[in-house]
Amino acid sequence: MLEPRCTLHSLTVAVQAALLCSGLALAVPAASAAPAESAAQAQSFDIAGGPLAEVLNRYASAAGVALSFDATALQGQRSQGLQGTYDVEDGFARLLQGSGLRVVRQGDGIYGLEPQPQQRSTRGDALELDATQITVSTLRGDTAVGQTSQRVTVIDRQQIEQQLALSSDPAQVLSNLIPSYSPSRQKMSNAGETLRGRTPQFLVDGVPQASSIRNDGRSSYTIDLAQIERIEVIHGASAEHGGGATGGIVNFISRRPQGDGISQHAGVSLESDDRFSKDGLGYKMNYRVSAQQGDWETLFGATWQERGAFYDANDELIGVAYPGEIQDTRDHDLMFKLGYWIDEVQHLEFSANHYELKGNNDYVPVLGNRAAGIPTTARKGDPQGDPAFNENRQYTFSYSNQDLYGNVLDVQLYHQRYRGQFGALMSAAFQDPAIAPVGTLWEQSRSDSEKWGGKLTLRRSGLFDGLLDLAGGVDLMRDEGEQVLVQTNRSYVPPSTYDNQAGFLQGDLHLTDRLTLMAGVRREHAELDVDDFRTVWGTNNAGGVSVTGGKVSFGKTLSNYGFTYQATDWAQLYGGYSEGFGMPDIGRVLRGLDEPGQDVESLLELEPIITRSREVGLRLNFERVDMELSYYESFSNLGERLSVNADGNYIANRERVEIQGYELTGNWHIDDRHSLRGSYAHSQGKSDTDGDGKVDTRLTGLNISPDQYSLGWQANWNDDWSSYLQYNYYVSRSFDDPRLEFDGYALLSASVTRRLPVGSLSLGIDNLLDEDYFTYYSQSARIANDYNFKGRGRTFTLGYQVEF
Repeated sequence: MLEPRCTLHSLTVAVQAALLCSGLALAVPAASAAPAESAAQAQSFDIAGGPLAEVLNRYASAAGVALSFDATALQGQRSQGLQGTYDVEDGFARLLQGSGLRVVRQGDGIYGLEPQPQQRSTRGDALELDATQITVSTLRGDTAVGQTSQRVTVIDRQQIEQQLALSSDPAQVLSNLIPSYSPSRQKMSNAGETLRGRTPQFLVDGVPQASSIRNDGRSSYTIDLAQIERIEVIHGASAEHGGGATGGIVNFISRRPQGDGISQHAGVSLESDDRFSKDGLGYKMNYRVSAQQGDWETLFGATWQERGAFYDANDELIGVAYPGEIQDTRDHDLMFKLGYWIDEVQHLEFSANHYELKGNNDYVPVLGNRAAGIPTTARKGDPQGDPAFNENRQYTFSYSNQDLYGNVLDVQLYHQRYRGQFGALMSAAFQDPAIAPVGTLWEQSRSDSEKWGGKLTLRRSGLFDGLLDLAGGVDLMRDEGEQVLVQTNRSYVPPSTYDNQAGFLQGDLHLTDRLTLMAGVRREHAELDVDDFRTVWGTNNAGGVSVTGGKVSFGKTLSNYGFTYQATDWAQLYGGYSEGFGMPDIGRVLRGLDEPGQDVESLLELEPIITRSREVGLRLNFERVDMELSYYESFSNLGERLSVNADGNYIANRERVEIQGYELTGNWHIDDRHSLRGSYAHSQGKSDTDGDGKVDTRLTGLNISPDQYSLGWQANWNDDWSSYLQYNYYVSRSFDDPRLEFDGYALLSASVTRRLPVGSLSLGIDNLLDEDYFTYYSQSARIANDYNFKGRGRTFTLGYQVEF
């Protein structure tokens, strides 16, 4: 037999032809696919969906075998049934996907169920090669974990709980668990916190959080982590959910109703610096109730938190900044879900989430001296203006049909209302002599955004005897936004409307049992509509200029392709190319115009950012050890590099940007009670600052993260006691500007949990060794005395949780 030969071009053509020829198959009933030849000992099944326990019993009866299991272990779980030809054990495996259980043969014709062994579960960023029981919903085709052509990290609820026992800062949770994610600023603003050197797109249940008009860097503070079941992270440029994912996607998946009947959860925690000072105390309470009765299911969750002031390792108050703080704040989150099963395969769900994070405004900054190594601190006082806050309202309505003529249909409609207010600032940009003498006006801005949107996804698996999986759909969104100056009621960024429509088609071609090819295309069409406006008087000392509005339209076709190759039972190679579509910070562009006679339609700065990403990786999975190594490159001809001007304002520079790096992660499940998690991430990047087409200047910490070593040790000492130890080392780094030298630092944290007769008690200590350090952002991103902040010192968190 001749050895198969192909080139990249011919391979691409073959994949495109397969996708084109099979596109019509999405609407064709399953019976149209040619049936597979019956394998030895295989049978043909047509088992209807329903509660998993009932489906398993019907399947066992049809297969002519006996199945013994505890039905209570399957309460609340449902199955879409089984159609097709399978041998007995393959059929069981298909039905049990996602249940956390597997079938075991106990004798001739007798089977039982048992939990998946611990080493086969998904743990953070170490992904299983054969963990087909877990899919990544952020990928529109619901691709199985460990079967993707680009790196994916899944942070499960256990890992979230481990991190919340140490800190309630969402950015710190992400930084601890996602390779190549920047260290937390420990502020309300996440500007400068990047993934693989670029801005990630934050989603909540697939709904974009950032404003398309004015991305104010608050997108990771729109839902409380107590309401989250897991976090799915796509590394690298992606067009899965439209614009904004030039660095990747971080999707917060909210909790769902669980179990039959009524189940409740309550928790409380106390937080303090190591001096146990009164103003450094904080607390958090959360409550959740879940109920299922017949075809109805519902969930209600509520959180309330008060944070005290933050102290550094020298027991000095950490300074406050106008973009907003998470210290000295209060927040609450209310979430409600109501679901209904129309029949065994159709489900409706309404979801609402209300979140607010607001400062108490009890402190004023005490200016430091960056050159002298003196940090900015704080003292009790009455700040100018109103408190900074984040306010997010999100409503979704979802419909799913697991068997629409053999296809899976998912439809989501959403509405989101976001408001993010900054603190007051004496900025030159805010001055206007018609209001107050120049140099005396304190002002603050607020970003407003309101979105309406919808997503439709249609999936089909197993076309052409299992050769092809196909997914396609349409996304629609309208985002109306504005940035206002609160104290004087001026428009800082004019009211604007951003409309986006996109269609996509994605296919997985299973050429052999070991080799799968992936390819897809997405067509983006965006339109920005801006009315005539005048910039505020103080913008770039221009005295305000009039700008002619208009409509700007963009149409971009984005592609992706890749492969996975199962070289052995324990090694998998993968790689691919993907493109991401992102708009620049429209608000910064519009509010910064300072030349008379300009019009919106001629602004080059409003051109979209197309990021191209290449990646190759290796996944290894042994009995107790799994590892993943990935190397990536990304580049954009007209990218966006953030810098800070002389007035302390962010500037978005449109220029070529190139980034490359690699990530190594691993898990070692030492035994049933102990496991280790480790990772190393390296990245570097440059931009073309002189416009000659060649990158020449190293990116600063405002754009790229430091190299990071991370180690975690989970120990379950017995049925009652467990502990977690975490070590993060951020490696020193130099930049072209010597004033941005990063010295590096290491943080050790630990927690211990004790199971009680009722509930459980935990004690966490963040920065256990009381490391004295300036934050990465303060050292490497901004040269300013008022941003010279130290990181938090040793912090205690005592928590109690109970299920009833």
